[in-house]
Amino acid sequence: MTDEPRSHPFRHSHQDVEAADRIPDTPQTRAPAYRLAFTDNDFMCREELRPVRLQLELLKPQMIMDERGIQSTIVLMGSARIPAKGEEKGRATDALAGWYEEARKLARLITERSMDSYGRENVIVTGGGPGIMEAGNRGAHEAGGHSIGLNIVLPHEQAPNSYVTPDLCFNFHYFAVRKMHFLMRARAICIFPGGFGTLDEMFETLTLIQTGRMKRVPFLLFGRDFWETVINWQALADAGTISPDDLSLFQYVETAEQAMEIIGEWSNGFRD
Repeated sequence: MTDEPRSHPFRHSHQDVEAADRIPDTPQTRAPAYRLAFTDNDFMCREELRPVRLQLELLKPQMIMDERGIQSTIVLMGSARIPAKGEEKGRATDALAGWYEEARKLARLITERSMDSYGRENVIVTGGGPGIMEAGNRGAHEAGGHSIGLNIVLPHEQAPNSYVTPDLCFNFHYFAVRKMHFLMRARAICIFPGGFGTLDEMFETLTLIQTGRMKRVPFLLFGRDFWETVINWQALADAGTISPDDLSLFQYVETAEQAMEIIGEWSNGFRD
């Protein structure tokens, strides 16, 4: 993060952090109460500090992306279990295997267009993990651009995929804040076949758009056969639990080229 000129004459917090490391070792200075509050991990992780942690987790990625000049993003979501062609199968059915390459192609095409704005607009953002997420970051990397990865700490070991731009790779504790960052700059949402996590992200976004809490953007579901098998959208409308008009909030696509055409035609899509 950049060092901005200070607008006040007070001592910099870094100076006190360094000074605190040089204090004499005494029972008083070893006591947890004596630690600087903002460097005390035990204090910061207390239940009462949850509102502060939420704010920090929202602010850090926001400030870094602002400093990088990122104005808008294209969101790619999908299963972590769909591997690249030639890699070990067993994580997804053969019918889904081709979506890795389609996501990779889409990210490459979007990033090539993004380079026209010096990589500030329509930057690819994924969850930063394997599978479809890796494909998105990989396509952006192959186009010579940067991409964002929004990783999250999980009970099992997980590391960001190697294609995420390192200084745009973030780690989250709160799913809710992570999902906010997926959507805060979104110009389009591209949903590939996936499981619980993908469904969670998809339905929350659709709910925000349906209820007017988020501006409508292109919402693309890749693979009509998959999505109509997994979700009986028409049954929801027939039952009256959603409006028939809600079925127009999303579109099915089968290829990266179809997605590019829709995003390009949207009123707030790619710049001419």
